[in-house]
Amino acid sequence: MNKKLFVLLVVLMSLSLIGIIFVQSFFINRSLENERQQFSLNVKTALSYVSRQIDDYEFRNYVDKIKPYLSQNNEPDSTAIQRLLVAFDDEDNNQTIIHRNTILEERFKIPSLFFEIDADSTDFSKYTNESITEVYRKSTLDNGGLEKVSEIREYNDLNDDARNFLYRDSFKDMVKQYNPPISKRVNNELIHAFLNKNLDNQGVDIDFEFAIYDNDLSTTIRTDDFDKTSNSYGVPIFLDKNNESSFNLWVDFPKRNKFLISTILWMIFLSILFTTVIVIAYSSAIYQLIKQRQISQIKTDFINNMTHEFKTPIATINLALDSIKNPKIINDNEKVLRYLGMIKDENKRMHAQVENVLRISKLEKNELNISKERLKLHDLIQDAVTHIQLIVDDRKGYIKLHLNAAKSSVLANETHFTNVIVNIYDNAIKYSNGQPKIDVFTENIGNNILLRISDQGSGMSKQVQKRVFEKFYREHTGNVHNVKGHGLGLAYVKKIIDDHQGHISVESEKGKGSTFIIRLPLIS
Repeated sequence: MNKKLFVLLVVLMSLSLIGIIFVQSFFINRSLENERQQFSLNVKTALSYVSRQIDDYEFRNYVDKIKPYLSQNNEPDSTAIQRLLVAFDDEDNNQTIIHRNTILEERFKIPSLFFEIDADSTDFSKYTNESITEVYRKSTLDNGGLEKVSEIREYNDLNDDARNFLYRDSFKDMVKQYNPPISKRVNNELIHAFLNKNLDNQGVDIDFEFAIYDNDLSTTIRTDDFDKTSNSYGVPIFLDKNNESSFNLWVDFPKRNKFLISTILWMIFLSILFTTVIVIAYSSAIYQLIKQRQISQIKTDFINNMTHEFKTPIATINLALDSIKNPKIINDNEKVLRYLGMIKDENKRMHAQVENVLRISKLEKNELNISKERLKLHDLIQDAVTHIQLIVDDRKGYIKLHLNAAKSSVLANETHFTNVIVNIYDNAIKYSNGQPKIDVFTENIGNNILLRISDQGSGMSKQVQKRVFEKFYREHTGNVHNVKGHGLGLAYVKKIIDDHQGHISVESEKGKGSTFIIRLPLIS
């Protein structure tokens, strides 16, 4: 895939993912705001009912207390006459029915028992009524003399409403006049019961705190933990005839936000769950794409290196064969034998490359049978030296052994572990620009033996150290063929050491060489 196209796809996918997360957050916030508005509406509705119930409760107490006085034959201080007129049409009989009701308001002085205020007596009103119903022909009435009503009601119903209305006004006037203390009118238990019932009816089932304020001053009617905030809800109570009052009932919900979030918790959970799945899937897809690009690049380098590794011996073999065909050389046994030796060496070289590839493939599939036996690691180290000693001597370098471990018996496969050490020696030689200088150390640490192979070569960066044991990985130096190989040697080394229950690591600094550290368990 083209690099620019790959970057474009990653950018577009990232923007899409960010957009999805943004949209999810937007809808969650919108849902939370809707729940907040609905909560406020429910609370205000409940408070309006509470305000009305407080007025009704106080008025019922007032009526219950003055009922005994209404039945007494006390002399009124004054009498006022009020008349109610109700008229409606009987279309079927072409009649108009007029109901006149006369209400007599008699004002009395009674002891102030209700509010226990400092007064000798309290004014109250007693109402009596007389009613007359008259029927007229519609044609005989002067339409301008009567007020028609749209609803037809029985008089007895209207009479009770009118009477309660007049009693309530009388009561409100009296309260306004004497202004009794609020503790005589309501109490905490009553307010709590009204609030609890009405809030529950509106679906607001959470803890609350409340208080009654008189002109922004707190009264004794309050809960201990009430704290008036910008999120508190208020409603006027004890309204007078003009629907005005200095008293306000305030309610606060300390766990309001927690309650609101709980109403959309399932939405938040599912949103987070699905978003997490998408993020994981997206991250995995990006990781796999990057990994595939890296593998593709590594395989391309591997093929290039492998082609180069085969191309040279094949060319050498072809030249040797062409030389042997030459009539002047074919009869020269010495030259023929020399060319045949070259062909054999190059053939062995190609065979070794193929074996290396097949070996690592079998290791990955767990098809390589590795039998282990008791061996001395020092013997394997010295045997591996013989495989590379000529190359080191040819380049005027050295390999020094510092075998300080008192115990070196390990359970290992002689062939494969010798190849491991040879691979590391060979790596040290390849990446030494001048004379290869290799030092080998062993020491015992607990029940393990540590093998350190140090060189003074070109070294490697921290990034390369992290990936040096990956299959096909080779450090890019601008020319992939400047050091022969195909990135399988160290991958093979790690596989074999892992199979021996060992551990390998590398310490290196660019330009100062590398040290490969192998730890193996000892056997008694």
